Amino acid sequence: MSQATNAFVEQHRDRLFEELKDFIRIPSVSTLPEHQGDVARCAQFVADALTKAGLENVEVIPTAGHPLVYADWLHAPGQPTVLCYGHYDVQPPDPLELWVTPPFEPTVRDGNAYARGAVDDKGQMYMHIKAIEALFAVHGKLPVNVKMLIEGEEEIGGKSIAKYVAENGAKLKADVALVSDTALYAEGMPTLCVGLRGLAYMEVEAKGPAWDLHSGSYGGAAPNAIFGLVELLSKLKNADGVIQVPGLYDDVAAPAEAELASWRQLPFSESEMLAKEVGSTVLTGEPGYTVLERTWARPTLEVHGIAGGFTGAGAKTVIPAVAKAKVSLRLVPNQDPEKVVAAFKKAVAAATPKGITTSVTVLSHSPGLVVNPDHPAIRVAAAAFAEMMGRPTVFVRSGGSIPIVGDFHQHLGIPTILMGFGLPDDGLHSPNEKFCIANYYLGIQTVALFLEQYGKGPS
Repeated sequence: MSQATNAFVEQHRDRLFEELKDFIRIPSVSTLPEHQGDVARCAQFVADALTKAGLENVEVIPTAGHPLVYADWLHAPGQPTVLCYGHYDVQPPDPLELWVTPPFEPTVRDGNAYARGAVDDKGQMYMHIKAIEALFAVHGKLPVNVKMLIEGEEEIGGKSIAKYVAENGAKLKADVALVSDTALYAEGMPTLCVGLRGLAYMEVEAKGPAWDLHSGSYGGAAPNAIFGLVELLSKLKNADGVIQVPGLYDDVAAPAEAELASWRQLPFSESEMLAKEVGSTVLTGEPGYTVLERTWARPTLEVHGIAGGFTGAGAKTVIPAVAKAKVSLRLVPNQDPEKVVAAFKKAVAAATPKGITTSVTVLSHSPGLVVNPDHPAIRVAAAAFAEMMGRPTVFVRSGGSIPIVGDFHQHLGIPTILMGFGLPDDGLHSPNEKFCIANYYLGIQTVALFLEQYGKGPS
């Protein structure tokens, strides 16, 4: 491992942490209009940090939404180019009453920094900037060419960066992307995520009568929009958790046996997940698959919310005219989002009860993907991670979606190294979000080591 860069981090520990706290204090909540000025201020903070680290061509790039920040250093001829990505926007901190300490005042407890954005993704993204600063301080140059692209809309869909990546292929050309926005599988276990599920998010609207009706006068004759919607949704997935959309499973790519074997070696406990993470009476899902297979490598259909009719205090006996449901499908590798959406729309139409008309609005969709763990850059990253943490790197998938990884694959033709330093209990998007401070320093050192080792080429 690089003793020099590690020594730099140790020497500057206090400053590195104080800078991170200043970064976190900016309430860059991208979804709330009242924080637009804070988001812009945060973008400038990132740009200033990139300049201070030693990068060049630093830009704060206006978009239709919140700014992008770009920088590069391209003075390593013949060496690979790494595109580092992160996001500086954060989720709203609500409900505020559940925070032990103020969400935008980083507070240290038990070796963790508690604050909104501490781990998702300010702390992890800032590791990249500080790793580059350390390499410049130690070597006076970088071992590889580096491009940085940091966005302020990840928490609200990332439309601006998706457009920018699609339109700027030459500018963003690289050999591999590096993203730190994931977690270690368990504390002390170096982890690279090599697979993500995609997402198709839709709104289903059901209409019955032309307007709300009195249930005493029309009950038994008029169709009920909410009841129709519930009936429709119940036909899309059976009691065993098997999705009933014809053709949905046709293109699902099963994990390789070697990958399944590695998952069986992970320290996973169904009972612990049930008790500590889910809190229900039982875990559900498709028969014949393990929990990790169901959450990492199988498609799912979930209903996120239903609205319609009367839900206020007291009673109002109406037959509702309109009902809406938010519905998503998680997609796995080989599934085409367009094909899945088309099949879903067809299934909704077929399941629509008489007297009800339905429509489906697609809010977003992105494909699932798997990165080849034998890619040279992935091998180097795994070796660097293992060297820093003193044990072999494990390869996992995530049940979630990171659309930018698909954009990099589609428009730039490059794989993404998902090298995260969070922990499973960090509370992303929840009150009392935290980041292990030791992992912040570890991340800086590991990213620096990866860039050094990648610059040396295959061993």
